[in-house]
Amino acid sequence: MNLDIISQLVQILKDAPELGAIEVRRGLFGTWSSVRVSKAGVVTNAGGGGGGGGGGGGHHVVVAQAPGSPTPAAGPTTGGGAPAAASHLVEIKSPMVGTFYSAPEPGAEPYVKAGSRVAGGQVVCIIEAMKIMNEIESEVAGVVREVLVENAQPVEFGQPLFRVDPHA
Repeated sequence: MNLDIISQLVQILKDAPELGAIEVRRGLFGTWSSVRVSKAGVVTNAGGGGGGGGGGGGHHVVVAQAPGSPTPAAGPTTGGGAPAAASHLVEIKSPMVGTFYSAPEPGAEPYVKAGSRVAGGQVVCIIEAMKIMNEIESEVAGVVREVLVENAQPVEFGQPLFRVDPHA
């Protein structure tokens, strides 16, 4: 990736205050494997796209974050009955439109359940998009307090999937 492309991505972030970050993944031999744009204040997680099978990690990741964009944290909870204590939970949100799968294959144990401890970078689910299984990783360490999506349910970009207590 050359510096002109990187500077263009940074300029896009400066010109569009609603954007929080742009992530570009490049596979082996310079092929583009994915580009992801996230809204400001939205916690997103990158899935490793198809991966080139075996071998060392042959992908490069470039993440540009908008100046002054908030660091990933839980947004305000909606719904009048939510207790104030829930405001410290961090939401893991869907980085794409697709189908949510809680386990690596049918009949297998889910990656995480309510009460599971997760580490940063740990796979928490799969989202299938255009016949590609994208592993979604947690960007926060803590305890999963809520699983907000049923297995095999369609999800939208930015839809909360899990709520994690980083202080537990």
